[in-house]
Amino acid sequence: MASPFLSNTTISFSSSLSSSSLPRIAPSIPFSSIRSKSTPRRILTVRSKIREIFMPALSSTMTEGKIVSWVKSEGDVLSKGESVVVVESDKADMDVETFYDGILAAIVVGEGETAPVGAAIGILAETEDEIAEAKAKAASKSGASTPSAPPPAPAPAAASTPAPPKSTPAPAAPTVAEGPRKTVATPFAKKLAKQHKVDIESVVGTGPYGRITPEDIEAAAGLSPSKKNVGLAVVVETKPAAPAKAPAASAAPSSLPPPVPGSTVVPFTTMQAAVSKNMVESLSVPTFRVGYPVTTDALDALYEKVKPKGVTMTALLAKAAAVALAQHPLVNSSCKDGKSFTYNSNINIAVAVAINGGLITPVLQDADKLDLYLLSQKWKELVEKARAKQLQPQEYNSGTFTLSNLGMFGVDRFDAILPPGQGAIMAVGASKPTVVADADGFFSVKNKMLVNVTADHRIIYGADLAAFLQTFSKIVENPESLTL
Repeated sequence: MASPFLSNTTISFSSSLSSSSLPRIAPSIPFSSIRSKSTPRRILTVRSKIREIFMPALSSTMTEGKIVSWVKSEGDVLSKGESVVVVESDKADMDVETFYDGILAAIVVGEGETAPVGAAIGILAETEDEIAEAKAKAASKSGASTPSAPPPAPAPAAASTPAPPKSTPAPAAPTVAEGPRKTVATPFAKKLAKQHKVDIESVVGTGPYGRITPEDIEAAAGLSPSKKNVGLAVVVETKPAAPAKAPAASAAPSSLPPPVPGSTVVPFTTMQAAVSKNMVESLSVPTFRVGYPVTTDALDALYEKVKPKGVTMTALLAKAAAVALAQHPLVNSSCKDGKSFTYNSNINIAVAVAINGGLITPVLQDADKLDLYLLSQKWKELVEKARAKQLQPQEYNSGTFTLSNLGMFGVDRFDAILPPGQGAIMAVGASKPTVVADADGFFSVKNKMLVNVTADHRIIYGADLAAFLQTFSKIVENPESLTL
């Protein structure tokens, strides 16, 4: 789980040959000419290089990472295999180790900051003599990432136009007019500008790259903006231009409602952003849903027997689903390119787990081959690692079928969204007493739960899913085989 640090070490060397060691050569070649070519001695030289510590790709879906904490500080001596930094990926926090000995000369990306995969986050020097050079390199790295930020600077210059009574007012006019035309604002900011009749081109944005935010508009309109932006918003009193610019603002489509007084905007965490991305991707897959009632009296009785041994209901359901999938491999397949589908040789049951700040799906690999007690033990370990954000990539991104259980909350039915790259997901509701009639017309009360499966309709059809659910129901209603 280590991040490879790129090495540019170059070694150049050669050796000289003595006359006694030369092989015998044809008489037509003068020995003196050979000796003259081999006489110069070149000494073995090793040039140590400064290495960059890169942001690692900790999962197949990770595009950027957040520095949770630096385990080492600038100036610390590092040994190969030692943890250097903790990185938050889209699913877990992971320790990143070094492949080299050296000194952590400079930290480029600080704690709490994000960087794209492959970007330099630190500089490693081999000797103390190289630390100064490494720090200079780190300064150039951080400097290279900030030049794009200065665009907000021209706007304040334009805002201070009362000072150009110089002898060249004509050339200054185009530069002032050029800045406002490139005003960038969020749709909500444009909507607020229209509502409060604020000349949006006279507002200096405090957002990224000079983008005008809703807080900037509120500050310009005197609506007690947030403390963060009060001192930064600058308004130029150009009232005549306001009527002309307001229609332009209205042209920008925006369906965002006005802010609720006292509300707070909270940015997504890395995990929440990953969940959001996956949910949007799932919209491109044509899905359908099939529900099935399952009698759980026998499963409930088995659970009471094995519960003292540490077996959970989630492990029982995962085992039952895995055994059913072994008989219906199509439901365990996946379609990723829209042109073909893959029969997965392993049955890996991913189980949705809610953790603080997000959702993750630890994977019970080869769930059909593990016995119930080992499966339960494995599941407990995965849940502990998930809540500690210590899952390895293969422990959360290798699922072939997903199980989501909300029965413990009393939810009787719900639909689950199909995860990208899988063929089906099962949503399990609570088991509740239900009045049923037998073939002779006699009524009785049995515990039943509703199971809804969402599937990729490109590869799984209604009859396939119905047959799978029938098999799953038979296994749950006769669960003795789950303990074998």
